[in-house]
Amino acid sequence: MMKFAWDNYKQYALGKNELRPLTKNGHIGNMFGGLRGATVIDALDTLYIMELEEEFQEAKQWVEKSFDLNVNGEASLFEVNIRYIGGLLAAYYLTGEEVFKNKALELGEKLLPAFNTPTGIPRGVINLGSGMSWSWGWASAGSSILAEFGTLHLEFLHLSQLSGNPVFAEKVMNIRRVLNRVEKPQGLYPNFLSPVTGSWVQHHVSIGGLGDSFYEYLIKSWLMSDKKDSEAKKMYDDALEAIEKHLVKKSAGGLTYIAEWRGGILDHKMGHLACFSGGMIALGAEHGGDERRQRHMELAAEITNTCHESYARSDTKLGPEAFRFDAGSEAMATRLSERYYILRPEVVESYMYLWRLTHDPKYRHWGWEVVKALEKHCRVEAGFSGIRDVYTTTPSHDNMQQSFFLAETLKYLYLLFCEDDVLSLEDWVFNTEAHPLPINHTDFKAAVQP
Repeated sequence: MMKFAWDNYKQYALGKNELRPLTKNGHIGNMFGGLRGATVIDALDTLYIMELEEEFQEAKQWVEKSFDLNVNGEASLFEVNIRYIGGLLAAYYLTGEEVFKNKALELGEKLLPAFNTPTGIPRGVINLGSGMSWSWGWASAGSSILAEFGTLHLEFLHLSQLSGNPVFAEKVMNIRRVLNRVEKPQGLYPNFLSPVTGSWVQHHVSIGGLGDSFYEYLIKSWLMSDKKDSEAKKMYDDALEAIEKHLVKKSAGGLTYIAEWRGGILDHKMGHLACFSGGMIALGAEHGGDERRQRHMELAAEITNTCHESYARSDTKLGPEAFRFDAGSEAMATRLSERYYILRPEVVESYMYLWRLTHDPKYRHWGWEVVKALEKHCRVEAGFSGIRDVYTTTPSHDNMQQSFFLAETLKYLYLLFCEDDVLSLEDWVFNTEAHPLPINHTDFKAAVQP
């Protein structure tokens, strides 16, 4: 599947950001501010660990010869960090090839002006050429998004470590200081924060989009530090406790889910993006006391089961973008606008973690169901495409092979069926785009001293 996805991208869209597999051409989009080759950078480490050596060399050659960082355009700070910087760092750590490190550091420098705000909380959009930054037009009152400024920590610590320049680590340690200072409603972290005042802009809390990877990076920062970054662990533990208390619910049919919170009112829906949380909670559970460890492993398994149900209850056996628990329907999308599947990885990501931490064979069975469904419904003549409605077996394709399909979905499926020592969880932490970064088994303190 990986070879098929890559070969078609290379044939029809090399250098563009994504392949459009139905029309057999490339898509650039406006998320990456003029940067190109998102699929190349996202695929590097997957090609490498799958031992697709020829394909890896093709990708590396493109990075050496054609990857241009002198661009002008509106880039998402978050997307450039997780896909490009994460992808380049992982490729460097896996191969030792300097070109990847140098490009990562050069790109990291271009992101720094986004932090020039009164609080040091970065704005979400940056022009990589001019350094001008601003907030997303749709974000309420010029706010920054929790998942965006909260998902820089892993990569920026590595940028400081590799460059010897403490500025990257300082920027992300400051974000933590601001978050520790601000009052959390019921211990929860709302999704919108003003980069000017450092206060919350509205009280919407979600473990899905807008919030998701902030929580993931707390537990992973602690793991990446070889369990020395106790501040990150405490922030994670406290946040998860508040989530358990206020957002974790059980449906009438016995399914555990994590609701969204709007100023104290619960919205009984879960996004596909929130399905990463089963894996996250399992990963964090390993390190609690016995009682807590067992409770969190059970919670992780229950949430992962609910996400599996969202797949099992659809006609294609692929899950919708969001599913609800109200008006008698459970783990199903009730709105037309939420019935699509864009090759997202979060559910198989949780399968992979739960397999590695429990070795219960059902997770491999579930993963294989996804493989079969992808082959049946998403594979088209020239690549893989998302589908517009998971509840019909004659799906209409969206004509987009997302770069994260190669970075994450196929990597997590591959790791689900590998031996545990392939990218062992003892040695690697995955960024939110599934790019592996090494756990720092040497002295961590030096890199992050604020």
